[in-house]
Amino acid sequence: MVLPILRSVACFIPEKLLVRCRAKYSQCDEKKPVCTPCARHAIDCDFVIPAAASAPRAPARQYRFRRSKYQQDTQTESSAVSRSGSEARALGAISTGVQCDLAASQPPGGISFADLRLYHHYMTTTYKTLSDEAADANGIYLNHLPQWGIAFPSILHLILSLSALHLASKNPDARLEYFAQADAHFTFGVRSVTAVLALLNSENCQLIYQAAALICLTYFGRGPRPAEYLVFSQSGQSQWLVLLRGVRSIVMNHHERIFTGVLTPVPDDSIKGVSPALQAELDEHLSHIGAMETWIKLQVADAAVWTVYESSIQDLKSILREAYAVRSAGKDGISLMHLAMGWVYRMQDEMIAILEARDPYALVVYAHWSIILRYMRSSWLMRGWDEHVVLGVHSLLPLELHQWIAYPVRVVTGREICT
Repeated sequence: MVLPILRSVACFIPEKLLVRCRAKYSQCDEKKPVCTPCARHAIDCDFVIPAAASAPRAPARQYRFRRSKYQQDTQTESSAVSRSGSEARALGAISTGVQCDLAASQPPGGISFADLRLYHHYMTTTYKTLSDEAADANGIYLNHLPQWGIAFPSILHLILSLSALHLASKNPDARLEYFAQADAHFTFGVRSVTAVLALLNSENCQLIYQAAALICLTYFGRGPRPAEYLVFSQSGQSQWLVLLRGVRSIVMNHHERIFTGVLTPVPDDSIKGVSPALQAELDEHLSHIGAMETWIKLQVADAAVWTVYESSIQDLKSILREAYAVRSAGKDGISLMHLAMGWVYRMQDEMIAILEARDPYALVVYAHWSIILRYMRSSWLMRGWDEHVVLGVHSLLPLELHQWIAYPVRVVTGREICT
């Protein structure tokens, strides 16, 4: 079940990134001075330098830097020759992105300076944004993911993709360049994990689970997509929901093995309860959700259908209470991720089905869920998602029902939306 779920991720990978050749898979025509595949892929060719018997053998594992296919010639020829020799050589050495494979089982390939920059940025900055560092006692994102990425290339490519997206969020002028790098690494990350899904077992389930979770985070980091509202889409099945279901399938089959060792959940002792300063705000949220609950119950005659709505509404109240306990401890943003995603993760299939069918009552419930996204804005991964979701619901609801989402619209956007 997991394999077809994550294979469908390929439908939102740019087509040009799906066809990428590596030297080890190419047929060498032994053409001199450089064979055709190496010339095509800008790879150092073994035929350039004849193998003299007296020449010392190169180390078995040697990484080489090569010009990236993403590098753009921003300097004109006339301006380039006006620079000093050392400055020109420095500019020529700059590479802005290429696929790398650091797995020990792979032969040497090209590692660009951009890949090293992405790795450095992840190790110094990005990892801190992916979890509550104070609560991550085992150092999952700083220590274990980079180590696992050496043995499991999918994780390596995905952390580089996240690093590129993080840099894009911090450097809008270079956004397209970083997006190109992120998409390339994301493509390899997805393809790598898809290739091993058929071999999912108790030994590798932690690695595959982490890779699938990183794919979900990368989806958030890429930013909202038109007509895609996480749980449902105007153009078919939601891509993010496909990813989340893939994660859920992995967890359901290997829960006990996944959450052991360094992935054993550690309680956060700093979270006590809701502070008096935030209690009134929480009570207002719960009051509006209660009014919505009463209204929907009056509209739905079928008891079995009402049970589906009620389950999601009760769970929504529960995660809001927990979210306010977390906020009372001075935390927000990524610290709320497990609560916001947990609501969708636990959602009954029947509720997902009626959301995908854009049932108006389900959409009203979903709009109130966007309130928790409002308090995740401090995370670069979640910027824009709260307004995207609530305004997407607003655009799909009949005019006469807009009053039932006026509250979450006001909380999220800070303004009244005229109907």
